[in-house]
Amino acid sequence: MAQTLVVKVGTSTLTGGKETLDIAYMADLVGQICGLVDEGVCVVLVTSGAIRSGMAALNLRPPLNLAEKQAAAAVGQSLLMHTYRELFNRHGRQIGQVLLTRADVEDRERFLNARRTFQQLLRWGVVPIVNENDTVATEEIRFGDNDLLAALTALVVDADVVLLLSDVDGFFVREGGQRRLLSQVRQLDETLWRHAGRAGQMGTGGMVSKLKAAEVTMNCGILLVLANGRTPQVVRRVLQGEPIGTRFLPLRSLPARKRWIAFAPKVRGRIVVNEGAKKRLLQGSSLLPVGVLAAEGNFDIGDLVAVVDEGGQTFAKGLTNYSAEQIRRIAGLSSYQIPKVLGTNGKAEVIHRDNLVVLSG
Repeated sequence: MAQTLVVKVGTSTLTGGKETLDIAYMADLVGQICGLVDEGVCVVLVTSGAIRSGMAALNLRPPLNLAEKQAAAAVGQSLLMHTYRELFNRHGRQIGQVLLTRADVEDRERFLNARRTFQQLLRWGVVPIVNENDTVATEEIRFGDNDLLAALTALVVDADVVLLLSDVDGFFVREGGQRRLLSQVRQLDETLWRHAGRAGQMGTGGMVSKLKAAEVTMNCGILLVLANGRTPQVVRRVLQGEPIGTRFLPLRSLPARKRWIAFAPKVRGRIVVNEGAKKRLLQGSSLLPVGVLAAEGNFDIGDLVAVVDEGGQTFAKGLTNYSAEQIRRIAGLSSYQIPKVLGTNGKAEVIHRDNLVVLSG
């Protein structure tokens, strides 16, 4: 059984497709979580529902514009947490609210601060409840990134398993006019992305966001399971290995810092390299200026960039030692020429191998 589990529950699952929270369902889910915590499993709950709670309290009906969604979240967040607090108190468990935005995991220091907070809460036996900071975030609401938030939370807490509780039974593909449930996914190929559907009316996610979350977990050694949240005792049964939903199997494992490099910060630009450089990077070398063909974008020193080959295919990501403007000046040169061109004693590598992650899959 997993040592650390991240459970994400979406709005449509929390409401059962209705306009208000299904308290009976939430009580059952909390009971499942508390049972695992009592057995020594560390559980982090990533929850949607703040906007829906605020809408119900204010008698609002969709559609809402962005400002209205943020205001509804401001009202609903406290209501949602009050509900969870009462439900967890029935089992003698305290909860701790953690509001996150993408910026909180992009910045390395804030990422580590969040990790220390989670670790302390879990040591105390407190169940952390995570939600996006919807009152100030915009992109998260617009694109429904709670699935991705769950995957990034798993990076923060070094989780073994991410369980996405949805209103579907798993990931389906259509073959010959028939829908087929995939019990396991070992690789995210173009076929799966084509089969990804659109978001539902009540929730903001969808299969695309779930595949984006799986892309993170699969490349970081974390099992992700997509299952119907209304399946009886779904949390325990998934952890016990029952064939419920769709299991996205890990492709590989990465050290904690390289997990962060690969998926937490946003890519700020691209560095195009020649085939010789690509071959050396795939073998574990650093990126030197002699192998660089071009720099695209306006990134700065320390930013995350994608490393692409001559065909435009991204095969690595890394933290750059030079800005885009500087790289354009030293591209194709030997490292010893850097001081003369830039007028400063810079580093020999454009990206050091310790700050570079070769992508898998």
